[in-house]
Amino acid sequence: MVSEFPIYNEPEDQKLLKARVKVLQQELIDVERKTEGFEAVLRSYLVDLIIEEQELTVLYKEIQQVKKEKRLAQKKKGKNYREIEAVKVISKNKKNSTSPEDQKEKKRLYREAMLNSHPDKYSLNDEKIDRATEVTTKLIEIYKKGTFQELKIYHSHILSGNALRNYRNESFSNDQKSIKDTYLIQELDKLEKLLSNAKKKHTYKVLTEYKNPLIFIDELKAYYKDRIFKLKKRTRKADKFDLK
Repeated sequence: MVSEFPIYNEPEDQKLLKARVKVLQQELIDVERKTEGFEAVLRSYLVDLIIEEQELTVLYKEIQQVKKEKRLAQKKKGKNYREIEAVKVISKNKKNSTSPEDQKEKKRLYREAMLNSHPDKYSLNDEKIDRATEVTTKLIEIYKKGTFQELKIYHSHILSGNALRNYRNESFSNDQKSIKDTYLIQELDKLEKLLSNAKKKHTYKVLTEYKNPLIFIDELKAYYKDRIFKLKKRTRKADKFDLK
């Protein structure tokens, strides 16, 4: 929704600036909607590859963290340190009380939440990528180790938008007294940059420049398959690490 400015008697130059801001806001909304719609179509074709790649990425990071902790512990021991073989503790499997219907619904919720929070949706926003990575890592953890109820709650948290809230429009002031030209110029500059970045996004360029944008699906499949192949090599010894 385009932000509204307060109405009062104002100079003509402010009216023009506000009009320009509204135009850019609407154009940004249109570009983002087109991009998001196209990306939703792409994800529908790539859902299994996307989820597998993200799971392997999280697993790889966990392995790297364990290695880092082992190296640190080794340094603390000094030159005479001898690594002691850890005794593997085989945990008893919890009795699976989830019904087949709930298990099916659990998988559906997981996939839907994953597609709504995957970091690839925020390729031009480093802050959002980091947040999305945190959210998907937590989602995988809940799916693997949490309860059905915990997953339902986190699924709602993601789909409500609270997990990856967009605060971009909150900076538009509701001050009823005055709006300075400098403020409007700053907003105009910010919107121009946001719009420029939105149009530079690769999926938008594919949508607007490819004769048949859907051929991009084959390119993405090749990318994810290559990425998964490499991650599988890097995580093939995962069972040797005490991953919590």
